[in-house]
Formats: sequence, C-alpha cells, structure tokens
Amino acid sequence: MTEPRTPRTQREKYGEELRLRRTTARLTQEELGNQVVCSPTLISHFEAGRRLPKPDDALRIDRALGTDGFFARWLEDLESKFNHYFAAVAELEQQATLIQQFALSLVPGVFQTDGYARALFRAYRPNHTAEELDEAVVIRTKRARILDGSLRPVVWTLLDEAVLRRRVGGAQVMAEQLHKIADLADTGRMRLHVLPFAVGAHSLLESLLTLMGFEDSAPVAYVEGLLTGHLMDDPALVAASQTAYALALSDALSQQDSLALVRSAAEEHGHGQQ
Repeated sequence: MTEPRTPRTQREKYGEELRLRRTTARLTQEELGNQVVCSPTLISHFEAGRRLPKPDDALRIDRALGTDGFFARWLEDLESKFNHYFAAVAELEQQATLIQQFALSLVPGVFQTDGYARALFRAYRPNHTAEELDEAVVIRTKRARILDGSLRPVVWTLLDEAVLRRRVGGAQVMAEQLHKIADLADTGRMRLHVLPFAVGAHSLLESLLTLMGFEDSAPVAYVEGLLTGHLMDDPALVAASQTAYALALSDALSQQDSLALVRSAAEEHGHGQQ
C-alpha cells in the first residue's frame, strides 16, 4: 500500500486528519458521506485537501466521528478570501491537471489583468474604497500563478465573441487584456477557441462553465451566476457538462482563426474603434 504523502498546506493537514479519524472510526468514505449527507467523492476531496466542508458539514463530521467539534473549530481558521460559492473552486484550481473553461461575457478571472479586474470590481461595488479595490484585485490576479512555470494544468479556453467585444475598463485596458490572452495562446500555455456571433445558439449560451480534471480524483464542473455558483461532482451532471462543452467547442473557430480574431479585436480596441 502506498503511504500518504506528508501534507504541505493547512488544508491538506485538515484533510489528512479527517482521513486518519475516519479510518480510526472504521468508516469508509461512503459510510461517512451517508452520515454527513454528501457523496463519497466529496469526502475524498475533503481528505485530499482540495475542498473544505461547509460549516454544517463539519458539524456533521464531528458528530459522525465523535470529535467534539474539532473539525468545525479548525474550519474557522481556514476561511477563504474568496466568495463562499467560489472558495472551493479556487482550491480545486490549484490541484487540477486539466482546466476547460467557457466564458460567456467576461474574461475568465485567472487571465484578467489588473486594469480589467479593477474595472469589474468598480462596477460590482458601487460603494468602495481604494484599499478594498486593491485587495480584491490582488486576490483575483494571484490566481494566475497556476499558469507559472510548469505546463500543468493543461488549459483550454473557449470564449464567446461577446467577451472580445464588451469594452471593460476602456479601450486601452481592453486592448491590453486581449493581447494578454492572445500571448498566452501564442506561446502554447493554453488552447484558445472563440465561438463567433455567426454561430447563433450554442450549447453553452445560458451559462459560463468550468470543467476540472485531477490526477487521482473524479472530475468536477462549475457554473456561476449573479452572487451564486454551483460546484457539481455528481457523475451524471459532470458528464452532461462535458458533453455541452464538447458540442460548443465543435462550433468554435480553429485555434489559428480564434487567435487572429482576438488579435484583431485587441487592435480595434487599441485604436478606439467600436
């Protein structure tokens, strides 16, 4: 049997402790999941440090394992800087070996420049301070670290043409943003495709979508709306999301044509064209 590796982060230590307490209680992941009212896949993610339980889940874990509030109290020290509905996604993003994302109207957060992100936060937060904006921008742009160094994760990015046309932050900010995306694709760091307006209706027209795959765990899918997001690990829902992504990708422009369109849109913004 392969020995578990030494946990590196507090979240991984949390997960490893959960695994140890569960095995001591002689419960399988499925049995613990039944008591926590979640899937065994989710218990697996908790134990791998990829996701954290919600407060209610942590309380049920403590009851199931007889740990007297231990996991609920520890959870309070591991609160994320991200919105509650995105916190788990931000963690999984760091562990994924494959990320396939579709953006319906905005540049995906992991690719956003400081200027683009700042313009979005200004629009989202009518009452804000400069310090609050600075902190929000730093938190968001730090996510781009997953693109540094190694070529993992493998990243596929599918953009609706609306992402290229909506001028966020002004002409120069938008031009800089699109050149950044094109540069990432040009250097091979990600695979880029665009769904042009000419396609009309397509399988992802109703929502953004992120698919993530992992080396040693089941894939997940994530969709998001205003002030809410939903992370799915149910195999049937994930499979349906993968199919929808594949259908949309089949309608997209080639990598070469997509890159040309993004560069052209960047130049149009740069010259102040509508």
